[in-house]
Amino acid sequence: MFDTVLVANRGEIAVRVIRTLRALGVRSVAVFSDADADARHVREADTAVRIGPAPAAESYLSAERLLDAAARTGAQAVHPGYGFLAENAAFARACGDAGLVFIGPPADAIALMGDKIRAKETVEAAGVPVVPGGRDPELTEAARALGAPVLLKPSAGGGGKGMRLVRDLAVLDEEIAAARREARASFGDDTLLVERWIDRPRHIEIQILADGHGNVVHLGERECSLQRRHQKVVEEAPSVFLDAGTRAAMGAAAVQAARACGYRGAGTVEFIVPGADPSAYCFMEMNTRLQVEHPVTELVTGVDLVAWQLRVAAGEPLDFGQDEVRLTGHAVEARLCAEDPAKGFLPSGGTVLLLREPDGEGVRVDSGLSEGTEVGSRYDPMLAKVIAYGPDRASALRKLRAALARTVTLGVVTNAGFLRRLLAHPAVVAGALDTGLVERVVDELVDVAVPDEVYEAAAAVRLDALRPAAGGWTDPFGVPSGWRLGGEPKPVAFPLRVTGREPVTHQPRSPHTVTADEVHVTLDGVRHSFHRAGDWLGRDGDAWRVRDHDPVAASLTGADRAGAGSLTAPMPGTVTVVKVAVGDEVAAGQSLLVVEAMKMEHVVAAPYAGTVAELDVTAGATVAMDQVLAVVTPEEVRP
Repeated sequence: MFDTVLVANRGEIAVRVIRTLRALGVRSVAVFSDADADARHVREADTAVRIGPAPAAESYLSAERLLDAAARTGAQAVHPGYGFLAENAAFARACGDAGLVFIGPPADAIALMGDKIRAKETVEAAGVPVVPGGRDPELTEAARALGAPVLLKPSAGGGGKGMRLVRDLAVLDEEIAAARREARASFGDDTLLVERWIDRPRHIEIQILADGHGNVVHLGERECSLQRRHQKVVEEAPSVFLDAGTRAAMGAAAVQAARACGYRGAGTVEFIVPGADPSAYCFMEMNTRLQVEHPVTELVTGVDLVAWQLRVAAGEPLDFGQDEVRLTGHAVEARLCAEDPAKGFLPSGGTVLLLREPDGEGVRVDSGLSEGTEVGSRYDPMLAKVIAYGPDRASALRKLRAALARTVTLGVVTNAGFLRRLLAHPAVVAGALDTGLVERVVDELVDVAVPDEVYEAAAAVRLDALRPAAGGWTDPFGVPSGWRLGGEPKPVAFPLRVTGREPVTHQPRSPHTVTADEVHVTLDGVRHSFHRAGDWLGRDGDAWRVRDHDPVAASLTGADRAGAGSLTAPMPGTVTVVKVAVGDEVAAGQSLLVVEAMKMEHVVAAPYAGTVAELDVTAGATVAMDQVLAVVTPEEVRP
């Protein structure tokens, strides 16, 4: 076993790898940019090396800086976590050339399976069924031959980045261009492939482990069918959809795929499965790395996958065979992301002001968060994973819902409340899953209305702040009682505004208790409890930022220019494409700009037909949330 391992990643996966290194008695080395100097993974490692200034997502991808950090700290091996470097054959080779062990599969296997086109050809030749499709350079012709709907996919990477479902081939060229931009931004390679789209499929993947001595086993399946925009949201093991025979057949196919590419280490073979016939599964791709959802497999098998990555990389053989793998109980994982469900799941950001992560029997949290963490727009939006284990699926779901309700990340909007409601949806509870389910039911799960008790709690906080300190003389004009000289008391009211909502004036009317980090109010005999930090209130996984509203100041700053044709940035990020100029006439719904954040593109479109009167940004500009990007003058008011 190695003495020292460098973890070439950040966030929750770096913390998770460091946890196993500590358990094995291996010294851990973290890397960080200036923005992450006090991050959790830096504090938990045995030592850490600065690799770049802030902001610097690119620093974590610099092979030269990472290898220099390994040399300076005496590391013998590099664990890439998951992400770009974990599936980068050039980085794996560079580690070997530097005399370091890359904790992952051989570079040739990464290159083969990282190219989804070659991967399909390889496993098909090995007898594994694949999804019909085509590839560059005949992409357009293949898509038209398959017929709509088709799915565009980057050949060089996964995670939903750059994937586009095309149901109307009239917009095929535009969708291909957008997919290429996202693929190039995410993976540095815009090569695409196209596949026939299977309506209402299930996404099921098989975890495999292979050593350097010819042994390959699978550790059962994970159900990953709950997705948004081709990005997994909730994963579980095992799948309620598979019987023992299908599980064995898919497992054998996954093992065959691994053998076909000379695999070593932990990997995942992904299958698309028609909802009506689990036996008609087809290979989609192989991820040559640790998966985000690996904890559910660990919980139902008792196997530490990171520990076995290390052992295999150190030359050890697997000490168990396929017959010894047992799936016991049920585990479900939810991905906690910096995104706002009420705003179409656009990326969010900010500073974590208050953090409460759930614990308890059967609950596991893999997190890179701490209070004070700055969540920016340059990294993937996933912040943490909340996982629950139980003797059966119903108990695991119940534990996970309760754990999400206890999750608090004030200062950054997350999807925790949405996930809790999703896990309670009747179709999810029944196990009737498919990859389109979330999109079909999303409107039932996103509550854009602000409950009255939120305003009541915000007003209670402000009222409490006005109360005079105990003892000494009291100025009657300073007491928040509404007292007036020579007149009846006037009720105290506070002008408030929840971000993204219309302002309200709220008069507190209930008994309340305010502490440093909580507020409790009672309305109509019901007691409501909130966590609080600054302007933020949170409960049951949901959070609201409730600020004081000054209508005069808002009008002066342009914050209330709604309806004036101003198009604002929907999220903090970078303008990647500008398609218009001042004076251009545009149609309603026409794409004007593209803003990218957290590896996700958002198109800013014209709200109506008109003329571009102002254009305040250029391609490459960094923008803040709600910053004015352009102004469109409607047709009907043009001179």
